Amino acid sequence: MNFRLRPALAGLFAALVLSGCVRVNVHGDPDAYLRSMTPLRVATYNTSLYEESAGGLIRRLESGDAKASAVAAVLQRVRPDIVLLNEFDFDAGQRAADLFQRRYLEQPQPGGGDALHYPYRYLAPVNTGVPSGLDLDRDGQARGGVVDDRARGNDAWGYGLHPGQYGMLVLSRHPIDAQAARTFQTVKWSAMPGARQPRDPATDRPWYPPEVWSQLRLSSKSHWDVPVRTPRGTLHVLASHPTPPVFDGPEDRNGARNHDEIRLWSEYLSNEAADWLCDDRGTCGGLPADAHFVIAGDLNNDPHDGDGHHAAIRNLLSHPRVNGAVEPRSEGARVVAESYGMARTGDASTHTGDFGPRVGTLRLDYVLPSRSLRVVDAGVFWPAPDSAGAAVTEASDHRLVWVDLELP
Repeated sequence: MNFRLRPALAGLFAALVLSGCVRVNVHGDPDAYLRSMTPLRVATYNTSLYEESAGGLIRRLESGDAKASAVAAVLQRVRPDIVLLNEFDFDAGQRAADLFQRRYLEQPQPGGGDALHYPYRYLAPVNTGVPSGLDLDRDGQARGGVVDDRARGNDAWGYGLHPGQYGMLVLSRHPIDAQAARTFQTVKWSAMPGARQPRDPATDRPWYPPEVWSQLRLSSKSHWDVPVRTPRGTLHVLASHPTPPVFDGPEDRNGARNHDEIRLWSEYLSNEAADWLCDDRGTCGGLPADAHFVIAGDLNNDPHDGDGHHAAIRNLLSHPRVNGAVEPRSEGARVVAESYGMARTGDASTHTGDFGPRVGTLRLDYVLPSRSLRVVDAGVFWPAPDSAGAAVTEASDHRLVWVDLELP
């Protein structure tokens, strides 16, 4: 199914109902009934809407921002029912989210489409930019707070120059059960059984001293389980944005962390009774075996190419509860990958980001449905260069990934 056909199909169905060609009994909200008959579109999009100072994104959105307009245009064209936005700076007052919705999504944008309204949202604090009080990069200083030194980001729980940088935001057309949502911001990395503790290759000793390792958080941002009440039942959106497996040294601390951040979802799906996996409210355990879910986010790991421990994402793709056979594709990814001429093991048409001629294109962004869901269609919004819609995709180095689903 092409995403441009969805509104037309819904309109045709409505016309048939009104003309009497289809007999149905609609009680309550007719629009809700139509939504229940339409596949649910779930998407993830790394928007690159972040700033290096607290409140910077708010000021950009207040003054009018071309990148935010382009991001909104992409969303207006694809029109997901539920979308996770990565790299959208968090602020406790939700001012940035309000501005983005009212001044961008709810206003037709150049290159976009009709206004797009999301009645429901979920956002929560993340680890990026939050001072740890520890010397995490082992340079002899434990930086924190407002310091004129970019290195302070290395000593935050997750790399960032202010609390909330590179945050996450879930937008939904359907109600979100915020009271039942679970966040795993403070789970200790050392609590994970078999954690990949980074080691100093020169000495083969643990890279982090015991007093640091025992406190270090696993999630570089956070891991969220956000239940969304759709017309066909509850869908758990499992949202995260693991650290890139680069920007470190021979100890590979970011590569190891990326692996275990991805592995957290495998553990969450495998062991409902996991006593080490405790959320920020103190409730322990994984996702019930009968729950419908999608894993969404920029996971910063390609199954075949680029940096990182590929076993992490491969294991998640092959998890018994995950439909890893879903591989959204685009023509734009294939064309751009070919233009770089880099050797690639994986299928370049599945790639979701363009990182320039030195790195090339990679598949880093995922919407992975549970096997309990029926997949109707899937894609990456990446038109071929010089085609309609190509310009608005350049607001971010990532592209939006979507999957159309039906709940049983």
